[in-house]
Amino acid sequence: MTPPALQQIFDEAYHLDPYATYARLRAEGGVHPVALPDGSPVWLVTTEAEVRAGLTNPLLSVNKKHAGPGFKGFSLPPALDANLLNIDASDHMRLRRLVSKEFTPRRVEQLGGRVREACELLARRVHDRVVSTGEADLVADLAAPLPLTVVGDLLGVPEKDRDPFASWVGAMLEPKSPQDVAAAIAHIHAYLLALIALRRREPDGNLISGLITVRDEQDRLDENELLSLAFLILMAGIDNTQHVISSGVLTLLRHPDQLEALRADPDLLPETVEELLRHTTPNHTAIRRFPTTDVKIGDTVVPAGDTVLLCLASAHRDPTRYPDPDRFDIERPDKTHLTLGVGLHYCLGAPLARLQIRTALDVITRTFPRLTLATPAKALPWRRTFRSHALKQLPITLSPAP
Repeated sequence: MTPPALQQIFDEAYHLDPYATYARLRAEGGVHPVALPDGSPVWLVTTEAEVRAGLTNPLLSVNKKHAGPGFKGFSLPPALDANLLNIDASDHMRLRRLVSKEFTPRRVEQLGGRVREACELLARRVHDRVVSTGEADLVADLAAPLPLTVVGDLLGVPEKDRDPFASWVGAMLEPKSPQDVAAAIAHIHAYLLALIALRRREPDGNLISGLITVRDEQDRLDENELLSLAFLILMAGIDNTQHVISSGVLTLLRHPDQLEALRADPDLLPETVEELLRHTTPNHTAIRRFPTTDVKIGDTVVPAGDTVLLCLASAHRDPTRYPDPDRFDIERPDKTHLTLGVGLHYCLGAPLARLQIRTALDVITRTFPRLTLATPAKALPWRRTFRSHALKQLPITLSPAP
């Protein structure tokens, strides 16, 4: 079979406005053969119905053993690759059950006081910085350190090690060179080995200590699975939440009517979080998938082993699913979204992510009633890749009192 001609969509216009590209693709069909920036071929799925179906299709595997020669995602050592994002079915559920009790809504709500305490402390520091220098960076000063503190506490990561770990994750996700990725992964691997060795000697009752007990005393996971679980919880828990917080604040600032509605009625906070997760998700695609056999997606037959990218950001702007989908509306009747997944791969940390985003927005809107951008929105720096659009910085200041 002759390979399909690949569309070259990841150009400057895409990075400036990916949603316009997605709208064009949806108008042409639901599934498209496209070339990633490195030339790798993938099938990009763009309509809500087909993305939703793909997230639960058992013929679309996340396990790299089913991959052909195309794009496979990060090249990780085996010790970090045995995580929930790369495992299907029974093994996935076995590992998920080992940590799921730490992320139940009831368990997470018990962390609410600690999350608010950490967020209010960071907000005071932001306020002091604005008072002393005229502006602060909401990414570096609040959105990034909040999940770093919360997840670090949850896992038992010493405070002195949290910033270096976050910098390695950043270098892995946005490298300046291919060598940066390998170096960052090597640092992360070595650090997690040292952390697990420390917690074997000095258990502290946190999640990693608990997983070590499961590994050493109950033999319910192997050493690579232990390392991989710690890696996934740290990486996903730190990076994704911070970007929803920072992008969410920017979105509210760019929609002052919605910000005013939220300030007038804080009970709209949960609704605001869900609309942000639909409208402003920084992760544009779900984890790559590989058909275990030739599979029909919409009207397209995708060969076994090819790489499929399910485009969440496009699905969330599909007008056949959401009326006026580009409009940001915290009182939208139906804010159902796919940002946190569906089915087997539903985000394990969803309750904790929602708690942090909700708390951060509450604290920010209460602490800074005159919050405003310190630089034009068009000048803000973004991490723009085919995977995600995430703010690098969000300079803010306080407008003069009326």
